[in-house]
Amino acid sequence: MAHQDDHIDLWSPQGPVRLLTEAESWELLDGSTFGRLAVSVANQPEIFPINYYADGDTILFRTSEGTKLLELTINSSVALETDAYTDEWAWSVIVKGHAKAIENQEDIFEADQLPLTPWIPTLKYIYVRITPTEITGRRFLRAPEPERY
Repeated sequence: MAHQDDHIDLWSPQGPVRLLTEAESWELLDGSTFGRLAVSVANQPEIFPINYYADGDTILFRTSEGTKLLELTINSSVALETDAYTDEWAWSVIVKGHAKAIENQEDIFEADQLPLTPWIPTLKYIYVRITPTEITGRRFLRAPEPERY
């Protein structure tokens, strides 16, 4: 994915870190399928690796009965982080929002049609939808550390 600022000057006002727009962040979310879901379990932070599907408005993932699903019914506030890097650039997108298991059969049928399958050989019948309240993204130039002194 080429961007107009691929040759950004380290010493420009923008520097080696660029904040992404919400549209750019969604584009990166749409182009990725793996992230880390942060939830609160008994008032302690927990992070679970998940594969997901981003549709431009919400994010879906599949799960089974267990700690992750139980905690989402108690506290629906979540954060999802996904990132990637090349030799020249790195990026990170964080989505904060609320997660809720899909219960409507028509919505489940629609979700079944999406390219969202578990990465490990387990059965995951429960779809969870994350409705974002905040999306932030950053793009980083990968280069040697400047002289410190």
